[in-house]
Amino acid sequence: MPDVTPTLLRRRLGAILKTMRVRAGLNLAEGARLLGMSGPTLSKIENGRQRPDLEKLFAAYGVTDKARIAETTEIARLANSARQRSIYAQYKDVIRPPFADFIELEEIATRTDAYAAIVIPGLLQTAAYAQAVIEGGSAWSTPRDVRNLVDLRMKRQEILASVPGAQTTRPPLSLRCVLDEACLRREMGSRDVLRGQLEHLIAVSKQPNVELQVLPFSSGAHTGINGAYTVFHFDVGDPVVAVEPLATSVYMDEDTLVTRYTAAFDHLWAQALDADTSRDFISRVAKEAR
Repeated sequence: MPDVTPTLLRRRLGAILKTMRVRAGLNLAEGARLLGMSGPTLSKIENGRQRPDLEKLFAAYGVTDKARIAETTEIARLANSARQRSIYAQYKDVIRPPFADFIELEEIATRTDAYAAIVIPGLLQTAAYAQAVIEGGSAWSTPRDVRNLVDLRMKRQEILASVPGAQTTRPPLSLRCVLDEACLRREMGSRDVLRGQLEHLIAVSKQPNVELQVLPFSSGAHTGINGAYTVFHFDVGDPVVAVEPLATSVYMDEDTLVTRYTAAFDHLWAQALDADTSRDFISRVAKEAR
């Protein structure tokens, strides 16, 4: 069987299968022998580099719990989903591997909780704002790359379903976002660009699947003080946290870390202004940008 790209979800599936093997009391060599394959082949499966035969593994490891089988099967389906192939095919020149994982998570998540510390998240950006952000933060990008990255950012917004021109049959992504006041006041491109972006936030916040809350400067210290992050939630499987430093993205799915980030977001959500007050706040800042 040919090798496949070890995406985040494939690695996650492999980790689940490795746990099954270990719980069955089998080391790698014993598991491989029971499955009729080599140790290196089983290692590739557990590292997300080769597609597994799930029925064969369930039988070999004595897995009979229907709920567990159903969840693992669904994660495998998501890991092998072709839903995002059109995006990859069209924008592969500007999608770096860590960001490919982010897009994949975004595509299959049912809900995302995002804290934005400095920049308004891509799913909520206007094209003009996105261009200003990309040009200012990616000095190494060519003009063609900038255009493609802006187009990609607009394409990603189709998962919100209510975005004009969206073509999707999947349920719309539910988005909860806490916006630090710094996001609303930092000029990107020009005051006109910022004002247009703020007006867009007000409009998109009225979609039933989008909830925006502002964390004003007057809130003082808070649980997002260390920077922006996104928590992806799925129909099956545990949440995944994405933290985005300058050069790459870091993904965390360990229970302890995920629990810390979800709890931190809940604190931010409770501390931020409610939806209506947040819209009024954004409107006032937009008027200041005239």
